Amino acid sequence: MTVDGRPMLAFCSNDYLGLAADERLIRAQQKGAERYGAGSGSAHLVTGHMAPHHALEEELADFLGRERVLLFSTGYMANLGVMCALLGAGDAVWEDRLNHASLIDGGLLSRARFQRYPHADSATLARKLKMSDKRTLIASDGVFSMDGDIAPLPELARIAESKGAWLMVDDAHGIGVIGEGGRGSVEHFGLEADQVPVLMGTLGKALGSFGAFVAGSEALIETLIQQARSYIYTTAPPPGVAEASRVGLRIARGESWRRERLTALIRRFRQGAEQLGLPLMPSTTPIQPLLAGSAERAVDWSRRLEDSGILVTAIRPPTVPEGSARLRITFSATHTDEQLDRLLEALEHTSREAADDAA
Repeated sequence: MTVDGRPMLAFCSNDYLGLAADERLIRAQQKGAERYGAGSGSAHLVTGHMAPHHALEEELADFLGRERVLLFSTGYMANLGVMCALLGAGDAVWEDRLNHASLIDGGLLSRARFQRYPHADSATLARKLKMSDKRTLIASDGVFSMDGDIAPLPELARIAESKGAWLMVDDAHGIGVIGEGGRGSVEHFGLEADQVPVLMGTLGKALGSFGAFVAGSEALIETLIQQARSYIYTTAPPPGVAEASRVGLRIARGESWRRERLTALIRRFRQGAEQLGLPLMPSTTPIQPLLAGSAERAVDWSRRLEDSGILVTAIRPPTVPEGSARLRITFSATHTDEQLDRLLEALEHTSREAADDAA
């Protein structure tokens, strides 16, 4: 990247498969705009839903093994739309404490009784749900965006089944990245569609484009079309963006070497970081948090890396809990071994410099 005229090596984007600047997606977006126009011009339910949108929905449904898919303009809008359409006063929603803000806001705006359980603590969730007789939705990230760990979906699915509850998974950071075919955390655990009836994913991370979708049954999608206000009352995404997303999906399905490359980079980074004694958090995904503790230390580390020509954003409260500020290091399949070595060298230099200054 170029920041204020200075070239920087970035290790902080969500472009996990390296598709955001892929020429095939760029050409598809340009051709889509030339054929259908720069914008959709209207909401999906008026005139905004065009052939590229419909084709993308069908291809995503086929990829994920779901009956249908519904496109949303953003992941935030998708989560709000689902939760406000399915829940209301008198219902209950239970969420992991470290869920993404859009899931939290969706639960709060749904008017259902909103409750959270400790991070990845399915035993506590099961115990508390025993005392509930409300219609319930359990919502969790698939891959947690700041910690990089994967939710205990098999346990959550068993709890949901035992209570007759819905299980909703926000797999924004899992789709395209994990699972043998890149189908995300649901595939990673070998779960069936009926065990995770509500699946949300985004197009602007691993798939290199922009937008989001909800995948599920025919009944779910028809309900959202009629009831999800964040779908009904907004302009549909540009058709060229949908065409780019279709190409990104085809590449993700066909070029498994990108996921294999990510796995190799993650393994090599963690080995190098361990040798340097760096305080990494446990994660097997492209999200590799380096725990700093205080916000001041995280910002200091980030600035020192920037001086070395490396861009890694400091993540501070309230995005993460107090005392857990960190550098959120992320990898892309297009990072080279040489770039990874440069990152490790800069981290070693930064940690040594910071220790000397503290002394």
